[in-house]
Amino acid sequence: MTHLVFDHVEKRFNGTVALRDFNLEVRPGEFMVLVGPSGCGKTTALRIIAGLETPTRGTVRLGERVLNEVPPRDRDVAMVFQNWALYPHFTTFENIAFPLRMRRVRRPDIERRVREAARMLGLEHLLDRRPRQLSGGQQQRVALGRAIVREPQVFLMDEPLSNLDAKLRLEMRAELIKLHRRLGVTTVYVTHDQTEAMTMAQRLAVMCDGELLQVDTPQAVYDCPQTVFVAQFIGTPPMNLLRARVRADGEYLTLVADSWQVPLPADRAAPVRAYQSNEVLVGVRAEDLRRAPQTAANGLPARVELTEALGSYVLAHAIVGDTSVVAAFEPADAPAEGDTLHLAPDPARLHLFDPATDQRIA
Repeated sequence: MTHLVFDHVEKRFNGTVALRDFNLEVRPGEFMVLVGPSGCGKTTALRIIAGLETPTRGTVRLGERVLNEVPPRDRDVAMVFQNWALYPHFTTFENIAFPLRMRRVRRPDIERRVREAARMLGLEHLLDRRPRQLSGGQQQRVALGRAIVREPQVFLMDEPLSNLDAKLRLEMRAELIKLHRRLGVTTVYVTHDQTEAMTMAQRLAVMCDGELLQVDTPQAVYDCPQTVFVAQFIGTPPMNLLRARVRADGEYLTLVADSWQVPLPADRAAPVRAYQSNEVLVGVRAEDLRRAPQTAANGLPARVELTEALGSYVLAHAIVGDTSVVAAFEPADAPAEGDTLHLAPDPARLHLFDPATDQRIA
């Protein structure tokens, strides 16, 4: 297994920058997920690896080999597309075998490799069927089988589950994770679904407007987002953001707004002291807001406008000052629409950002 590296890659389309100074290393055998909104450049990055696009500047390396001028057929990568791209007049066997026949692999080897892939994906009993006779999940497995038989150094997957219903997507996510663990092949997976990204990735690469904002494990990105965009893109519901001023009370610091104040723990104060008397953006996740007595010093007075019952918890959409926030409650403790209550954030779980740069205050 070899590592895959983007080195200062830029891609322009008629003056529009799709990737800007893109630097990323995918480790050998890693399941890397590129996640971001539509148009952020994640599919462009995938197509550059596959050789379907050429970088305007910079290099892409697979191991010690620079891929920029290598034809797609010689790159030793296999791509699974969003629409699966199965040949409707081919059987399952013929669809899986197609890349091997194009490479003029010997017939006995084709037979062996196709049947091995079919057994791995539970397709042995479907080898004689055509795509129209298969369910969406089965067609997805055929597309995966076609990639597996090539025995590539890298799998590329471009939103392969987006055409499936919710239940099937959940099942296929688990199947893909188990398949990766079995094969151990370096995989680059593209999605705009942050839940899919969080559950599948060994590491996440969060992108926006052609730039790479943060690369880390899903839990580290969730717990310590480095920008406002990452904070609000990763996590459901998105992180709440409120504006506050930093006030010094002797050696202590307090975050102060018109209707609320929250003291900062002493171990959080040092990097924030530079913002004394200035504004910061305060981020707090829904699960880190709790109901508090109205006399609580760190309470945020809130009016509940809407509640969403989601079974194991209830989301309360409320107004704090002139800002909308969302808090998560146990069903037994959930407020009703129209209630007025105090919400107390966990001071140790606050996320602070510079409003001028949108960067995290360490």
